[in-house]
Amino acid sequence: MTETIINFAVKSTLHMTKRKDYSKDISEIRSMMERSSKFLALSGWAGIMAGIIALAGSYYAVYIIGFNPGEVSPHLPEGTLYNITVTAFLVFMLALSASVMFSRSRAKRKGEKIWNAASRQLLIQTAVPLVTGGILITISILKGLIGLAAPLSLIFYGLSLFNAGKHTVSEVQYLGFVQILFGLAGVTFIHLGMIFWAGGFGAAHIAYGLYMYIRYER
Repeated sequence: MTETIINFAVKSTLHMTKRKDYSKDISEIRSMMERSSKFLALSGWAGIMAGIIALAGSYYAVYIIGFNPGEVSPHLPEGTLYNITVTAFLVFMLALSASVMFSRSRAKRKGEKIWNAASRQLLIQTAVPLVTGGILITISILKGLIGLAAPLSLIFYGLSLFNAGKHTVSEVQYLGFVQILFGLAGVTFIHLGMIFWAGGFGAAHIAYGLYMYIRYER
C-alpha cells in the first residue's frame, strides 16, 4: 500500500513537472513569435525627448515667431508662414532622430536589430497616414486654411500611431487615441490650436515616455 502511494506521488510530481516544462516552452515560443512579428525596441526616452523638443518648438512658434492662429484663415505677418514651416520641419527631424537613436541603443542592449521585418512593417503602417496628412496639410495651407495645420497634424499622427500599434507595444495605440482627441479638440477650438498641439506632441509624449521607461526599461 505504501509503495503504491509513493509511486502515485512520484508519477504526479513528474506529471506536474512536465506540465510546467510545457508551459515554459509555450511561453518561450510565444515570446519568440512576438519578437519576430513586433518591433519591441521602442524607447521611453525617445518619447520623453520628442515631447521636450515639441514643447520647445511650440514655445518658439508662439512666443518668438508669433504664430498662434485664432481662426481657420488668419492674416499672418509676412514671413511668418515660412518661419513656422522651417520650425516644424526642424522639430520633426530632431524628434525623429531622437527616436531612432534611443531605439537603436535599446535594441543593441537587447541584442536585437533595429532594421528587421517588424520595423519595416512598422514604418509602412506609419508612413501611409503621415504622408496623406502631410499632403492634406500642404493643400490646406496653400488654400489659406492655416489654422487647420496644427490639429490636422495631430489627427493624422494619431492615426499613424494607431496603425503602428499592431506591430509594436499596445501602448502606442493609446497614445494614438490621445493625439486624435487633441487634434479634434484643436479643430473645434481653432484659437487654442497651438495649446492642443503642445499638449498632444509635447505633454502626451512625455507622459507616454515616462510610462514606457518605468514599465519596460527601468
